[in-house]
Amino acid sequence: MKYFQIDKSLFETNRAKFKAKMQPHSLAVFNSNDIYPISADSTMPFEQHRDIFYLSGVDQEESILVLFPDCPKEKHREILFLKETNEHIAIWEGEKLTKEKAFETSGIKTVYWLQDLEKVMFEILTQCDTVYINTNEHYRANVETETREDRFTKWLKNKYPAHAVAKSNPILQRLRSVKEPIEIDLIQKACDITEKGFRRVLGFVKPDVWEFEIEAEFMHDFLRHRSKKFAYTPIIASGNNANVLHYIENNQQCKAGDLILMDVGAEYANYSSDMTRSVPVSGRFSERQKAVYNAVLRVKNEATKMLVPGTDWAEYHVEVGKIMTNELLSLGLIDKADVQNENPEWPAYKKYFMHGTSHHMGLDTHDYGILTEPMRANMVFTVEPGIYIPDEGFGIRLEDDVVIQKAGEPFNLMRNIPIEADEIEDIMNA
Repeated sequence: MKYFQIDKSLFETNRAKFKAKMQPHSLAVFNSNDIYPISADSTMPFEQHRDIFYLSGVDQEESILVLFPDCPKEKHREILFLKETNEHIAIWEGEKLTKEKAFETSGIKTVYWLQDLEKVMFEILTQCDTVYINTNEHYRANVETETREDRFTKWLKNKYPAHAVAKSNPILQRLRSVKEPIEIDLIQKACDITEKGFRRVLGFVKPDVWEFEIEAEFMHDFLRHRSKKFAYTPIIASGNNANVLHYIENNQQCKAGDLILMDVGAEYANYSSDMTRSVPVSGRFSERQKAVYNAVLRVKNEATKMLVPGTDWAEYHVEVGKIMTNELLSLGLIDKADVQNENPEWPAYKKYFMHGTSHHMGLDTHDYGILTEPMRANMVFTVEPGIYIPDEGFGIRLEDDVVIQKAGEPFNLMRNIPIEADEIEDIMNA
């Protein structure tokens, strides 16, 4: 791994929180992701399933975590099953976790090789009544591929049909949405790496540069600072490309006078950052561009103030819509008649700002969190309003990541990343 080892106390704390929510005499199982094939002998880079990472810190394939807090044998209350390593594997595939290293990483003392899985599982399943299975119930999930977790669940239900089944996901949705201090530090590290990339890009952008060249500049600084990749597919959208919300081709030339919308973020230790900035190709905003830019920035700043404990996510978006409506009226993009005659299901402002303002952030860019429950301290949210004007050839979105505090306004993890129009111009023309 490129990142520095994380203090195992984080994973011990996370497991303790999960176990406290389990039913009596129950057992929970969590699987690593597969390494997915491309074709021939090629594979995609491995990405660990965030749930087993959250609970153990284990960041390798073919790993299984079992939690059984009421197990009669104390050593079986927490178990890791790992792919057996040896000198041959180390030479051909690189270092894998030894049993000793697994303890250093996770704090779990009992580690078996995978070959012992069925024998050990038979013993402990005779001692429990309920098994927690881990299904993907994120509100954005749309999974067509059968995962390792899915295959394990099929095997479990077929071999042990008499056991009651419970769901891990509702527990994890609530636990993972509220961050521990170590997690906030890791997200801050990802944001700091993103800042380094953005400052590099501000000195690089000029007329006729290509979008993919800007993408490469970000990746250069991300790798230099121990990030293995973008936290999500980057958007480098110049001119009218910015009006395509998920534009990811990044293959056009940036023309003088245009704006570039850059929605990028570094990952660090599997934790995400999520930043958007809009900058002028020529180093100066036009009067109109700056007026729209500052309108978006005002919406972002006002929306941020509302991210406090107790805020309802749906009501928050309604209030942000009212702020955006006033800005669009001032810009002449809509008029009072548009507002008076608007469809409540699709208000007038949606013509120019059609997406949500905030989502949970953490191990996933769109992280776990139950949107029907009030916001809580130590949740991390994005704040990302935008105004998109195809008829004028540009779109502007501005986005920071913030931590909800027990009292007062949230703490901005991207407070050091330039966002004021004048500061961006000054840096680009230094």
